Amino acid sequence: MQFSPLDQGTASPFDPDDEATYARWRAAKLAAHPTDPAAIRVPVQDPHRLTPEERARLTDACRRTNMAIYAVADPRRFDRAAFRALARQMGLIRFDRNLCADEEAISALEVRAHGAAGEYIPYTSRRLGWHTDGYYNEAPRRIRAFVLHCVREAAEGGENELLDPEIAYIHLRDENPAFVRALMAPDAMRVPANVRGGRMLRAEFVGPVLAVEPGTGELILRYTERSRFVQWRDDPTTRAAIGFLAELLRSEIPYKFHYRLAPGEGLINNNVLHNRSAFRDPTAGPGRLLWRARSHDRVAGTSWRAILPTDRSGTRPCYG
Repeated sequence: MQFSPLDQGTASPFDPDDEATYARWRAAKLAAHPTDPAAIRVPVQDPHRLTPEERARLTDACRRTNMAIYAVADPRRFDRAAFRALARQMGLIRFDRNLCADEEAISALEVRAHGAAGEYIPYTSRRLGWHTDGYYNEAPRRIRAFVLHCVREAAEGGENELLDPEIAYIHLRDENPAFVRALMAPDAMRVPANVRGGRMLRAEFVGPVLAVEPGTGELILRYTERSRFVQWRDDPTTRAAIGFLAELLRSEIPYKFHYRLAPGEGLINNNVLHNRSAFRDPTAGPGRLLWRARSHDRVAGTSWRAILPTDRSGTRPCYG
């Protein structure tokens, strides 16, 4: 899916040929984006019933950085019903039932020594490389957001690095606009089919790394660091773009967050780039446990247009 301003019928900062809209949006985006994750942490009293202020603060954090960290007042009373209720209040209604999710579309991320889940890195204590969730999903099951909630922390490790995809886009475009065009190619990435025991669990995926959501104009970024699970388009510009992105993720840039969720804290986000360090579970007692729910919806009220400054009349410039 390549972006065309004629197809969308609107100006967009994600159109590589629209320099004016990009310049206005870029300035507003960087000015609004904090460099300290404490700025996006929001205390929540009752996850079943967010107050207008709590919801506004969570939405504002997601609008500025595509992510927010919530911290519930009483972690012991936070159950799966509260988890789903909080997500619904933020506009996440349609959840993805992936391979290791339960009947409520919630995945329990913990070390599993046995069973099929233990074959996947999230269910081990090993380092989890940079990626976006569901990068292999076709359009009908596209992952636009996910929620990650810490039930139990590790004895050591298990920290996340987090990067707003729109910040990655700015770096790519500023370095070389041709990188953006190359990563928007409809065959920029190929993910082989997932076949286990002769049974196809997921078909091969071929699609762009960068794309624009039809109808909404929001940016889509698909990526994985794990080279054995992806084949990039074999041309010099695509190889250079992927190499630049990989180096960007390894470097320390001002807008990258480092955060280790504590029990009762959670991350709600528009499918940001993220990784996880290796961790060690306690020698006695239960180990690290996080709940994850992936959504086909984007966090409500977080369009790129909302970051633009208002004019004197109190309204934002109209770009379609």
